[in-house]
Amino acid sequence: MGFGKTMLASAVGFIIGTVALSILSFLLCMGILVSALSKTSGDSTPLTGKSFAVELNITGDVSEGKPNELMDLLGDNTTTSLSELLLAIDHAKDDDRVKALYLHLGGSNLSWAQAEELQEALCTFRQESDKPVITYGEAMSQPEYYLATGTQKICVHPSGIIDFRGMGAEVMFYKGLLDKLGVHMELIRPTSCAYKSAGEVYTRTDMSDANREQVHSYINSIWDHAVKVMATNRHMTVEQMNAVADNLSGYLPDDALKAGLVDTLCFAQDVKKILKEEHLVSKIVKAKRYAKAIEQEDKDYRIAVIYAEGDVVPGKGDGTRTAVYGDDIVKALADAVKDKKVKAIVLRVNSPGGAVTASESMTHAVVEAKKEKPVIISMSGLAASAGYEISCFGTKIVAHPTTLTGSIGVFATIPEVGNLLRQKLGITTDTVKTNKNSTGLSLYRPLSNDARAMLQKNVEDFYITFTQRVADGRGLTREYVDSIARGRVWTGAQAKELGLVDTLGGLTLALHIAAEEAEVDYDKCKVTTFPAEKGLWELMMQKMNEDEEEQIKARLNSIIPFYSELESWSKMEPLQARLPFAIVLN
Repeated sequence: MGFGKTMLASAVGFIIGTVALSILSFLLCMGILVSALSKTSGDSTPLTGKSFAVELNITGDVSEGKPNELMDLLGDNTTTSLSELLLAIDHAKDDDRVKALYLHLGGSNLSWAQAEELQEALCTFRQESDKPVITYGEAMSQPEYYLATGTQKICVHPSGIIDFRGMGAEVMFYKGLLDKLGVHMELIRPTSCAYKSAGEVYTRTDMSDANREQVHSYINSIWDHAVKVMATNRHMTVEQMNAVADNLSGYLPDDALKAGLVDTLCFAQDVKKILKEEHLVSKIVKAKRYAKAIEQEDKDYRIAVIYAEGDVVPGKGDGTRTAVYGDDIVKALADAVKDKKVKAIVLRVNSPGGAVTASESMTHAVVEAKKEKPVIISMSGLAASAGYEISCFGTKIVAHPTTLTGSIGVFATIPEVGNLLRQKLGITTDTVKTNKNSTGLSLYRPLSNDARAMLQKNVEDFYITFTQRVADGRGLTREYVDSIARGRVWTGAQAKELGLVDTLGGLTLALHIAAEEAEVDYDKCKVTTFPAEKGLWELMMQKMNEDEEEQIKARLNSIIPFYSELESWSKMEPLQARLPFAIVLN
């Protein structure tokens, strides 16, 4: 026994020492890494030089707000922040050191609404500063080209492309695959919501008539608006622009030059030479770097901007995924209300929708915040379904003409995988039950008639709730809201005509409206993002703890059968009523 105790004590001591040494080593490495990052980033170093151009590099992902430091690090600095671009453009107007803007395009996920936001900012920049804006791209998407037309000179790589061919929509359907696998998907939606088509990808092999109608309507609305703006900017007619799109006669660089879509074919080095020789630019500074170097003085008042970007999901974010976390938005709204210097709130929404529970919580939080301060909604590319619900109680709603919004409706999808298990895997199930519908919601057999009726009532009831929320928020009757809802998607321009949106414009306009509603001078307001950004160290430690917990769970699960299930049950309340499906607002 003594020998055993000695060996056990030695083993435990060795393990504890090894773990402690590992933790200390990790902390030391993280400290060195964070220190190095803060020193090499140069973000806090004042810009030097009296003659430079600011480069608006839009060649990767485009986010609404500024990515946190951890996402910036993990993303290898490829994400461009719309808020930083707008700040850089606005500040560069009156900065005598800035001689020009250099717009670098190609390969981004820029939406039509974001392109319009930036184009309006560039137009204001040109009008108020008389400084040049030069565009260079290698392969431009249509939203990128739309943005480029707002600049004086468009340069394209001699081997590049302009993806100019009009708008089309292509939907992928999975029913054939599910049939082969033996999976049957139930789609349950309100009887009036024929336009609520997201779930149809699992139950059909082509578009329904209602979906085809709405898609045709909104892509034509977006294209008609965009082509008018592009034609005006390029001194062409709408007919000329559409002819180029129809014939793909502007797709290749030589053709694009001949058609008048671009001004010259050249390389990036040539553009930099133009900036240097014609506009006396000594160096080029990236907008991210420039925006971070801008000293924003504290002012009398603040306008809080809260970014709701991504799928609507319940809970709190961990800083590594872009989503609209219900708890985070609720807290941000509450914090903005508590801050006495904050006089108004702007909620910037870029979301296709998501979980009902999170949506309801955030909608309630907007209602509560609105009792204390103006809450202005600024819609980006998407503010649909749950994204519209959280918007409908805003003091004012501002949307771009190309925003996709509405989709006021609800649906549920429930898979039945019994055939897959039996026919493909040889797995069968058997049941014992106390009541008629104890297994009526099982994933392993078809829904019972009672279960289907209950779920149908569930979605019908929530649809009534949803439309009533919109009616209350917009000062409309529920009957009218129902007539324009039914799951149908509208553009911002269409939504304004229908009364779902107050005015057309971008984030800048929303900020000015917020100051006006709060009855304060906009020039005396500082725009502040809520919630406050967590530091890199805090985010990394949080992520490390989560990773360690997941690793421990994985090891325990390999040793103890059904450990995950046991852990889940241990955290549940004594009595549970759980449903194996989720209502989704997409």
